[in-house]
Amino acid sequence: MNRRHCASAAITLVCALALLTAPVQALAAPVPEPTPSSTPAPAGKSLEEVREEIDTLYRKAGAATDAYNLAEEQAKKQSAELGRLTDAIDDGEARIAELKSRAGAQAREQYRNGGLPPGAQLMLSGDPGLFLDGVNQLRQGQQATKGMLGELEQSQEDLELYTKDAGLNWKKLEATRLKQKKAKKSIDAQIAAAEKLEAQLEKEERARLLKMERDAASTAQNAWLSSGALKDIDREASASGKAAVAFATAQIGKPYVWGAEGPGSYDCSGLTSQAWAAARRPIPRTSQEQWRQLPRIAVQDMRPGDLIIYHSDASHVGMYVGGGSIVHAPRPGRDVTLAGAGSMEILGVVRPDK
Repeated sequence: MNRRHCASAAITLVCALALLTAPVQALAAPVPEPTPSSTPAPAGKSLEEVREEIDTLYRKAGAATDAYNLAEEQAKKQSAELGRLTDAIDDGEARIAELKSRAGAQAREQYRNGGLPPGAQLMLSGDPGLFLDGVNQLRQGQQATKGMLGELEQSQEDLELYTKDAGLNWKKLEATRLKQKKAKKSIDAQIAAAEKLEAQLEKEERARLLKMERDAASTAQNAWLSSGALKDIDREASASGKAAVAFATAQIGKPYVWGAEGPGSYDCSGLTSQAWAAARRPIPRTSQEQWRQLPRIAVQDMRPGDLIIYHSDASHVGMYVGGGSIVHAPRPGRDVTLAGAGSMEILGVVRPDK
């Protein structure tokens, strides 16, 4: 009964795994979706209020993008684990089939000997030499049979365990896909709401809006530099830091696309993770995981190649390139560019090669 159950579960799993050829996406903390009241038309609002609202929407989209990217990474790992378990199930079934074949061969051999067990055959032998040889062979045969039965039992237990684990991993993967779907919906909604607000502006207002963005960033950068937060703006980068900076700056001018990891476009953490991968120092994919997992350092000790994590939810990241500047992928509608390191709210700094 157990064997039929295992075989049935294994067949079901193999069929389910065929679905894995579709793009797999994954885990992400849910991000609140905009409500109609959060995206009113610009009428009756100042341009500064509109600018702040658009910025907030893009920040929410950035947080949802980070959640989407984390989900995608987790789905890749879950898919790989499912593949490993499927291989283990296949190997287990093949091993059980082999052991059963050997057991069948022994049964057929006994049948050919008249159906008598080896012990009875020995007792009927009149040759002492043959009897002693037979006793030795009988002991070896008994040990081999015992070992084979033990191995068959273990193989069956392993197969049941692999099948159970595969079922659990499949459920996790399905849950991850649902979470990623929600994250994607949130991203699309936030970006659409921001684009709608901006589209309602006249051409001159959009130009003024862009200037206001730049002025706000410049003001924040000057205030940050004058605060003395950065003691030395021209520290020497490590060898791997130089390689990461070289890669990141070479991407300047390429568009921001959420979820993108190059080579033609990037999101913020896609740029930083690929830059450090080029420096042969793989790091987590998302800004939140980069903040959580990488060694942290004081802002005043920053050097080129270090990653600056922005906003209280760690939803944005840029790479420090020296001179008080970062290279980053800002948001939808913008390209990879240089910006002031203090132009946004700094949460902290991490060093991938510490």
